[in-house]
Amino acid sequence: MNAIADQYAGQNIGSIFLYTHEAHPGENYPYLTSMEQKFRHAHDLRDVLGVTRPILVDALDGACHRAYGSMPNMTWIFARSGLIVYKSDWTDAHSVENAIQYFAQIPQRRKAGERLAPFHVERLDYRNQERDQFYKALERNGPKAVEEFRKAFPMG
Repeated sequence: MNAIADQYAGQNIGSIFLYTHEAHPGENYPYLTSMEQKFRHAHDLRDVLGVTRPILVDALDGACHRAYGSMPNMTWIFARSGLIVYKSDWTDAHSVENAIQYFAQIPQRRKAGERLAPFHVERLDYRNQERDQFYKALERNGPKAVEEFRKAFPMG
């Protein structure tokens, strides 16, 4: 996602990361109990995981996360007007880039004389599960995170 944000920044397309909470808390990154702790975790997203986009930190109670659907890895794209133009219950770089490419061409299409009218689409996308990368992230959180995930999802 960093690469996509960098690629489109020159087109006046911004990208942020909203840090809500640890999806799989463990000994190293436990359940959040204070904003200070939450800010430390957010700093680690930048410093340890290399998130280069601006990171916004949700309230401790997750108010923003709940307002936008509470899914663990969502992506939303908003037009400058605030209109929601893309919403996904899972972040997948290919899907997000496809949407950005589509919406970035709208101004040129209008300038070329097309009379465009919005409509809603629902589609099913597919993502690469990247199991090894996922388990490395779990291990970063601590052995408890790995153990709890394996108990909850034995085939995971």
